[in-house]
Amino acid sequence: MPRFPLTATLTALAVLASTAGLAHHSAAAFDTAVETAVTGTVTAYSFRNPHVYLTLDVRQPDGSLQRVEVEAGAGSVLNPLGFTRDAVAVGESVTVRGNPGKRDPAGLLLGRELYKSDGTYYPLNISSRSVYAEAEGSATSIAGTWFSPRTSFFGFLGAANGWPLNETARAAMAAAASLPTPQKDCQPIGAPALLFYPVANQIEVFADRVEMHIDWLDSERTIWLDGRAHPPATETFAEGHSIGRFEGTSLLVDSSNFAANPIGLTTALPSSPAKHLSERFDISADGKQLTYSGTLEDSEYLTGAVTWSGTWQYRPGMQRSNEACDLETARRFLDD
Repeated sequence: MPRFPLTATLTALAVLASTAGLAHHSAAAFDTAVETAVTGTVTAYSFRNPHVYLTLDVRQPDGSLQRVEVEAGAGSVLNPLGFTRDAVAVGESVTVRGNPGKRDPAGLLLGRELYKSDGTYYPLNISSRSVYAEAEGSATSIAGTWFSPRTSFFGFLGAANGWPLNETARAAMAAAASLPTPQKDCQPIGAPALLFYPVANQIEVFADRVEMHIDWLDSERTIWLDGRAHPPATETFAEGHSIGRFEGTSLLVDSSNFAANPIGLTTALPSSPAKHLSERFDISADGKQLTYSGTLEDSEYLTGAVTWSGTWQYRPGMQRSNEACDLETARRFLDD
């Protein structure tokens, strides 16, 4: 059985960040080979999922005002980097660095970095440097708030390039390359990739279940601990049906009954109701990390099982954005 650890070369990470990344639906609308900067006054600000938007009025040399629409990353992704809902306010003067739109380079910008007039920096993209201040603390169980760094997410996607794909999978990936991501309809990627999204992941442990509140497109998972069996295969669910048990502080999970998902395995690879996961969550001895590992099978798209292993970080002070996915925001600039 092939094993693909969550490692990737810098080249692979760069390719993922600039192309697939977070399955950005409108990256093609921007010239990522060109970087520019604009300074203006914030006239509108929307902290949403799957994108944050700012509108700037930029004074031109002739005294006229140019309106610039700035598209940034998702609120859920920027929140763990330190860009929160209160980071910017209408009326403030800011400088934004980023990539101009291909159709309207003067009026559209893919934001990368934001600087306030006093020099304060904020990240606007998953690949931007973080300003989040880590809180001290150690976990004694898997309960709490955990964060998967972007290296784990990109590593998982990069490792998927080596998966044993069949012809059905290859055809699906080829077709997906020319289609907008299903995230335009607020449909999240499937597990295990979902759990590697660089967002706040809150875990609650109860006597009969474990609940996972994943801060990405309203994603929730319930893992039943009460000894129940999986329902009949005809009953399917967006996040599957999960049953588990604890071995000491480690949680072992078996998940099946997944509904078909056009991005159920990766940002470009579907999954079918044949998808099956065996998952394990192991807390480190110092309580500062959690290893998420397991085995993935889907006979409709994979010729064999694959395994993964990645690390989450304990983040007791990290707050979830609690931003629901907004369809209008998800589809903005979709045709550009």
